[in-house]
Amino acid sequence: MDLYTPFLILSWYASNIGVLLLNKLLLTSYGFKYPIFLTMCHMLSCTFMGYAFSRFSSVPAKSVRGGVVLTKIAVLATVFCLSVVLGNASLRFIPVSFNQAIGATTPFFTALLGLVMLRDRETWLVYGSLVPVVIGIVVASGGEPLFHLIGFLACVGATAARAFKSVLQSVLMSHSTEKLDSMSLLLYMAPIAATLLLPFTVVLEGNVVRHVTVLAADEPWFLAVLGLNSFLAFFVNLTNFLVTKHTSALTLQVLGNAKGVVAATISVLLFHNPVTAMSMAGYGITVCGVVCYSQAKKVGKVQKLNGESLPLTDSSNLPTVGSLSKGPYGTGRIRGLSSE
Repeated sequence: MDLYTPFLILSWYASNIGVLLLNKLLLTSYGFKYPIFLTMCHMLSCTFMGYAFSRFSSVPAKSVRGGVVLTKIAVLATVFCLSVVLGNASLRFIPVSFNQAIGATTPFFTALLGLVMLRDRETWLVYGSLVPVVIGIVVASGGEPLFHLIGFLACVGATAARAFKSVLQSVLMSHSTEKLDSMSLLLYMAPIAATLLLPFTVVLEGNVVRHVTVLAADEPWFLAVLGLNSFLAFFVNLTNFLVTKHTSALTLQVLGNAKGVVAATISVLLFHNPVTAMSMAGYGITVCGVVCYSQAKKVGKVQKLNGESLPLTDSSNLPTVGSLSKGPYGTGRIRGLSSE
């Protein structure tokens, strides 16, 4: 029996959930209230480890030629930064379980932005499947004991920005010569993102170096946790890239849907944040909606191929938005594009 693929899936789960839990640990338990600096550490880790991976692995990064393509990557990196910073900042105020529930609404924003930006009309079955996604998060929000408006808005903003990046990527990098695999795209985006975050760190989190020094002296494990967290930020992208190569699209969708539930369950067990039947029911409704959305997308693709769906406009020359697969950093991809 081939154990390589199960090992990859387990590694992907462990790294994805691990980086979420360590983010929460750093931003709350350690009182490290610097999400911009934390994100910059992640981007620096992705930069150096991504370079090492492309240099010494059998999968070298694809080269990018021309300033136009680099400009497009810089635009994507800017949106990427926004989604990650907002996601990390939200963990200061809301539990991981609620964060994951909100993050599960990504398909709603993807479909909405696809319609607005690309005039990409989905079937009514797809739009209908998004209704429980939205209803579920409304129910979960109403039943969340630790609801915090700032954390909620930050997480919604992160989710919307993640979907926006994916749709934007399908617009900016639609030509075959511009398509990059997820690791190549990360290798180019990470240093740009780190550079963008540096001035914001200096201006908005100017005392972070002093705080790091104090925490390192008072908490012997702090630097180890920060280092492991930064490593996992790269490793989660690497394992997602490898899992994508060794599994089918359907398997990846199922694994992605289950991963959020597993992360939420583990976070409740570790951090002991209170949950209510209403909040759990709301999350369950959202997850069921996401599963229905995935199935509706497959049916919709078949209908479009058979000419059963009439477009809102003549969009034959426009890229279409497919199902979104995401990691904690939103280096997700649109099916059909060669990115994570």
